[in-house]
Amino acid sequence: MTEIVLFHSVLGLRPGVLQTAEQWRAAGHVVHVPDLYGGAVFDDYDEAFEFLEKYGGQDELLRRTDAAVDGVRPDVVYAGYSNGVISVVHLVTSRPGARGALSFHGSVPVRAVGAELWPSAVPVQVHEAELDPFREDDANREFAETAAASGAEYHYFGYPGVAAHLFADPSLTGEYDADAAGLMHGRALEFIAACEDRGR
Repeated sequence: MTEIVLFHSVLGLRPGVLQTAEQWRAAGHVVHVPDLYGGAVFDDYDEAFEFLEKYGGQDELLRRTDAAVDGVRPDVVYAGYSNGVISVVHLVTSRPGARGALSFHGSVPVRAVGAELWPSAVPVQVHEAELDPFREDDANREFAETAAASGAEYHYFGYPGVAAHLFADPSLTGEYDADAAGLMHGRALEFIAACEDRGR
């Protein structure tokens, strides 16, 4: 059993994130799914980013991130969908003890949260559609170089031919790709199991 904290995307705590949590629970894991938006959910990215800025932007996001893990043990796997990766990188670099990190739909440099280093003991997987409209190659490259420089185990998985951002969320009918989502979830479960073995 591994304990996991899963953070939602900029669109809020959508059904797809909750379904991911249920899949992991069915595999025997404990999963926390914080709602950093207090119930707000969006279908439109522009509206979601506007909401995020109005409530305080990244500073407030990270404050809520810290509050969400208050009382949660430190030796967990952190996972995030898209904008939720900011929360993952923040916690891995500021809260010692993480077992692993799952970065779904892109990655962000550690400097984006005011950090300089990635902990060498924290393995990480990054998953991203090959044709993601939000893809940022420079950010991916910088994060990969930082993780590699630390000696951490790093794996990047691209999904060829997929031209959507949140392709693993079945509630987003215009973006969902069942084959890519299934492959991503399978790889994530293998990663979580490896983190569990590493923690024994």
